[in-house]
Amino acid sequence: MDFDIPADIAAFLQEVDQFIEDKIKPLEDEDDNIRFFDHRREDARTDWDRGGLPNAGWEALLHRAKKLAIDAGIFSYPFPKEHGGRDGNNLGMAIIREHLAAKGLGLHNDLQNEHSVVGNNIGLLLMLEYGTPEQQGEWLHGMKTASKGFAFGITEPAHGSDATYMETVGVRDGDDWVITGEKTWNTGVHVAAADMVMVRTSGEPGDALGITAFLVPMEAHGVKIEEYLWTFNMPSDHAHVTFTNVRVPDSAIFGGEGRGLQVVQHFFNENRMRQAASSLGAARYCIAEAVQHANERQPFGKRLSANQGIQFPLVELHARAEMLQALIHKTAWLMDRDGAFSVSDKVSICNYQANRLCCEAADTAMQVHGGMGYSRYKPFEHIYRHHRRYRITEGADEIQMRRVAGYLFGFMKQQKPKGVS
Repeated sequence: MDFDIPADIAAFLQEVDQFIEDKIKPLEDEDDNIRFFDHRREDARTDWDRGGLPNAGWEALLHRAKKLAIDAGIFSYPFPKEHGGRDGNNLGMAIIREHLAAKGLGLHNDLQNEHSVVGNNIGLLLMLEYGTPEQQGEWLHGMKTASKGFAFGITEPAHGSDATYMETVGVRDGDDWVITGEKTWNTGVHVAAADMVMVRTSGEPGDALGITAFLVPMEAHGVKIEEYLWTFNMPSDHAHVTFTNVRVPDSAIFGGEGRGLQVVQHFFNENRMRQAASSLGAARYCIAEAVQHANERQPFGKRLSANQGIQFPLVELHARAEMLQALIHKTAWLMDRDGAFSVSDKVSICNYQANRLCCEAADTAMQVHGGMGYSRYKPFEHIYRHHRRYRITEGADEIQMRRVAGYLFGFMKQQKPKGVS
């Protein structure tokens, strides 16, 4: 077995690092843009007069960074070559996401809103996999240039993690469908051209089949953003959206009638791995910063790092990070070899273990740094507040563990949802 980073990925990491130094760092230092990364001035990101949404200047800066990355051919790494990318795979994205997060927060990578100079454009990959030729013609250019995208309307207020229980329903009316219901934690709808809404079109609650994904234009009559939900970490673009007799054509179906669950699970497996890698990278950053501080700080005439009470917690975190990295790389490699649905148990293990590790590493870094660690002069409290949400979103820790138990005890199999081709 070869555990070396593949040569092409290692070369790309060097290219990305040079791009960050040459293009992104100067932009970050321009016109007081650093205010968006100074945690004492975190309000700079938030537009309190627009329901706590991201500030327009903040989002414009992110778009400028993405434009530079697109022009350099960096952003499109995971896209197929015929769409301007480099045929990047899951292993490559896992390594890259960890690498960028381990650098700390910055304009190169800010996971609060999934911003990165290497695009995590799951929507584009889903469009290539499930979109009709007409949908691809409408969406691909804008998605490749980060100028157009859709949000994901999956979670419902009363059902949380139960992705098969949909009170949002769609009824056929001639060549159209009429959709009624509501979604919550509907992220990014303030800038999305459409919302990919999961709708029950047949079957009973709990059925895998009968859930249909619709691309619903945000300006469609009957679509209403009720509020943006304020969170532990601001700004927030997570909306509660209602759909009242929203009429869409049959061509709005994405991935086939009654087969939306496959789209959701494909999205979850791909994104959970990338989240896991990012959380691992952020954990490594916290561990490294704590170790450096412990070596430099000398209370009572000796270095903090001489104390086993400091050493042992960081050793435990370091050991877990090493083991988790091996599992993440193995799981991503297996996904590339055997498909996104082949290792669902390992995806869940990677996800909940990495998110827990990051929160614990941030908390330990705060403790090692003392009062300054708790303050906003250091980024640990920000990292904790951001990554804490990953222990809930797209499957809480408990959901991930239940999923692993399903495979471990034989209740589930490593395959696509029953009845899905």
